[in-house]
Amino acid sequence: MTASPDTGDLGAFLKARRAQLAPHEVGLPETGGRRKVAGLRREEVAQLAAISVDYYTRLEQGRVQASATVLATLARALRLDEDQQTYLYEIAGKTDARPRRRRTVQKMRPAMRRLLDQLHTTPAVVLGKRLHILAWNDAAAALYTDFARIPAGERNYVRLLFTHPGIRGMHLEWEHDARDAVAALRMEAAKDPDDPDLAQLVGELSVQDPDFRTWWAEHRVNSAAYGTKHYRHPEVGDLTLDCDTWDSPDDSGQRLMVLTAQPGTPSDDALHILLSWTPDLPATRPDDIAAAEK
Repeated sequence: MTASPDTGDLGAFLKARRAQLAPHEVGLPETGGRRKVAGLRREEVAQLAAISVDYYTRLEQGRVQASATVLATLARALRLDEDQQTYLYEIAGKTDARPRRRRTVQKMRPAMRRLLDQLHTTPAVVLGKRLHILAWNDAAAALYTDFARIPAGERNYVRLLFTHPGIRGMHLEWEHDARDAVAALRMEAAKDPDDPDLAQLVGELSVQDPDFRTWWAEHRVNSAAYGTKHYRHPEVGDLTLDCDTWDSPDDSGQRLMVLTAQPGTPSDDALHILLSWTPDLPATRPDDIAAAEK
C-alpha cells in the first residue's frame, strides 16, 4: 500500500542530505572561498538532477510532490544508499512506485535481423528503447568501434556519445550531434517517464557530464529521424555520411539507423577503403540481445 506523502519530511530530508555532501563528492568543481551554506547549494542539486532550481526549491519547501522518476534521479544525485532510498520513497508516498520493475528483454524482430545481415557495405545499427544498441553489422563496427568489446549494459548510443573517447572524438560536430541525441532521449522519456533504467542512465550522465545536465534540463525534443554526420575517422580521415533511421512497424520501439555516403564522393571512397581493411567482426546475435538488457 502506498503511504501518504509528507512533503515537509521530504523537504527536510533533502535539505539535510545536501548539507552532508561536498561538491567534489558528486563530481562538481570547488569554487573556492567560503560557502554560505554547508554542503551543496540548491542550484547544484538541481543541476545534478537535471531539474529546474525553482522545481527543486518547491520540493524542499513542500509545495509540490515528486514523481517516481524525479525521486530516482535525486537519489542518484544525492548519493543515497539503500536505506536512504527506502526512506525517501516512503516519505514521498511512492513506496509501491519505487522503480523496481522487472526488466523486459528486447527481442529483435526477425525481419530486422535479416535486413541488418544483408547490409554488408553500409554501417547499420539497431537501436532499442532508451537508444540502447541491440545489434550492429561489421560496417558499423569498422566505423565506430567493436561494440562487442563494450559491456552489454553500457552499449547505449547516448552514453557512448558522451563517455567513449573514440566515438566522441570522431564527431566533428559533436555538440550538434550530442544535443540531438539528448533530445531524442527526451522523446523516449515521454513514452515511459517512470522507466527505472532511463532514470539511471540520465542520473549517471548528469553526474558525469555538465553538458548533458544542461541539455537534458532544456527539455528539447527531436526524433532525430535523419540528418548528416561529419566524422574524422582515425584510419581514413574525414567522412560526410547521411544518417537515416526507420522505426519498426510494431510497438517494440526499435529502429534501424543506417549511414550512407553519396556515390562518387571522397566519403564514399573512404568508406569503401575502410571496409576493405576491416576483418569480419562479430555482430550480436539474437541470443546476445537478452544480455544487453540485464
